[in-house]
Amino acid sequence: MKSLTLIVVIVLVFGCKDSKKPTYSKGNDVLETQEHAGKKLLETNCYVCHNPTTIEDNRIAPPMIAIKKRYLMGNNSKEAFIKSIQDFIKNPTAENAKMYGAVKRFGVMPKQAFPEETIKEISDYMFEFEIEKPEWFEEHYNQQHGNGNGGGKGMGNSTGNGKQRQQQGNNFKNLSYSERGLKYALSTKAVLGKNLMSKIQKEGTLASLNFCNVQAFPLTDSMSVVHKATIKRVSDKPRNIKNVANTLEKGYINIFKEEAKKNKESEPIVVVSSEEVKVYYPIKTNSMCLQCHGKPTSDIKSTTLAQIDKLYPKDLAFGYSENQVRGIWSITFNK
Repeated sequence: MKSLTLIVVIVLVFGCKDSKKPTYSKGNDVLETQEHAGKKLLETNCYVCHNPTTIEDNRIAPPMIAIKKRYLMGNNSKEAFIKSIQDFIKNPTAENAKMYGAVKRFGVMPKQAFPEETIKEISDYMFEFEIEKPEWFEEHYNQQHGNGNGGGKGMGNSTGNGKQRQQQGNNFKNLSYSERGLKYALSTKAVLGKNLMSKIQKEGTLASLNFCNVQAFPLTDSMSVVHKATIKRVSDKPRNIKNVANTLEKGYINIFKEEAKKNKESEPIVVVSSEEVKVYYPIKTNSMCLQCHGKPTSDIKSTTLAQIDKLYPKDLAFGYSENQVRGIWSITFNK
């Protein structure tokens, strides 16, 4: 309890030094109340690999609309639909998979520790609302399955019960500071994640290490230019010394670590000053991450360890298990 109190004190003290009269907020109080909670959770947790805007040839996983259609087959009730998705997320194996073609093309999705309520909210949103789909999807789906709609809400349409279609692709500047910072982080995460996962799938773990060493900073910087913001990934245990967190950022990392221990879904932390906004959001590990960030010898192969030592002689980013906070996104933009 004392250590947690100290963390909060550090955050508040350094937060005050960070800008003139900053205000501190946590959560999404200004989000429209009618927006389903699962929409944000879907974008936050799923779109790194399942982003609907990725062109077909560059995909590393099927789009969420394809998953929705497949899981609606034989699951006409919402309860059955949610349970079916939860069962796979808890134990993602080739034997438990329903999307055999996707497993053959992309491999089995890495196991990740999601709170059960998070998957429930995402599944509820997928079942009830139209979800975004790629431009190429309808033609592809019809070629594979015919012109049928897959049953029930399989076309991704609204349920007809008066709920309005969720808006897609809103201008980031029209969003709350919390949502805007999160969008900047997640869009950058999607670019990095897509390239990293593609390297792992096509060329293996060693190739992904070389990619991170050469391309991670330029890709992150390019997204900073796109969004006209400063976008950083920082850690209290960095692999690259350039990614070391400052004292204030370490305080936020510790807050997110406490939430992860409680299996709590984290919200962005927003600090607003007179001229700029800072947003912080956790970077968590999954089973795929452990190939390079897990425990030496048991998770990380000797050849991978040798390459890490060669590229990052001062590496600290190892020893993690699933669903641990490895660092944070640190986003800064003008008001």
